[in-house]
Amino acid sequence: MKNLIFTLFALLFNTAKANMIKDSIEIQNHDFNPVILFNDDCDACGCAAGNGSSGFESLLNPQFIGIKYFAQHYKAKENLFVKDLTQDQYFNTIQLWGKIPVTQKLSVYTSLPFHFHEKKTMQGNIRINGIGDLSLMGIYQLLNSKDSFHQLNGGFGLKVPLGKFDEKGISGTNPSFQLGTGSWDYQMVLNYKYQKNKTALLFNTEYTIKTENKKNYRFGNQWNYAVTGFYQLYKTDDIIFSGKTGLQGEVYDRNKQFDETLPDTAGSSLYGKLGFEAAYRKWSMGSEIMLPLYTQLAGGGIEARSRFSVFINFGI
Repeated sequence: MKNLIFTLFALLFNTAKANMIKDSIEIQNHDFNPVILFNDDCDACGCAAGNGSSGFESLLNPQFIGIKYFAQHYKAKENLFVKDLTQDQYFNTIQLWGKIPVTQKLSVYTSLPFHFHEKKTMQGNIRINGIGDLSLMGIYQLLNSKDSFHQLNGGFGLKVPLGKFDEKGISGTNPSFQLGTGSWDYQMVLNYKYQKNKTALLFNTEYTIKTENKKNYRFGNQWNYAVTGFYQLYKTDDIIFSGKTGLQGEVYDRNKQFDETLPDTAGSSLYGKLGFEAAYRKWSMGSEIMLPLYTQLAGGGIEARSRFSVFINFGI
């Protein structure tokens, strides 16, 4: 995994960035326009593993369509009778995503993931793959100061249950080993950005309300929050390259089945992250590594290990 991460970073570092804001309806004359893309969405949910942030740091970007790869690694108990965390679980997602303008202040964000997950057990490896839940969200600019230093956006949306929910999967240590929740879930997000010269600071908070699916199972509601700092390292007329670092936290409520609260399904985690964003004309790309600073998932039955993401987008 480490070799893969370093190899991808070496390949991506040589690609530069573009000033794609010129073709956006959100045109602003900033000296620094970081490509703030962060959609770590494993789409499955609930107690712990399998659901990173849904990624609405893309609120402030120019409009785009693109593709992203996102990987997560967890350690989990093999079963309820084993104390040690011996089972490796890998959640992988490739997603198509975009942010499409409707009016000067209103945009529509959408993402469609494809998951391929694996967990290694004493009985052999278990793999699932397929389409995940479709996300749709309306994003509205609530505030943009005259000097453009401050910007506030809000959004509301839903997840359409296209991903398969397997009832057998909830019996293991990690019930989030799924392709989807099987339920219609609702999302609310608030995003604030301060930007001046070569520096930008972004605060993001998102809350997801999860409903009961057809199997009478309900994953716990989820709160994500993040703070990310950006600094422009290089800029020409066509190229921008910036580094970023920050913190991301996630809090999960308990799951329920037939309205009965299930033990050891709540949890929380906090990650440190480091990455870069780059663009050349209408093309943009970036990558990010996240490592846990704190993890208490599923009553201690799951431990977060690492996350890695890479994306490439085209401005529209």
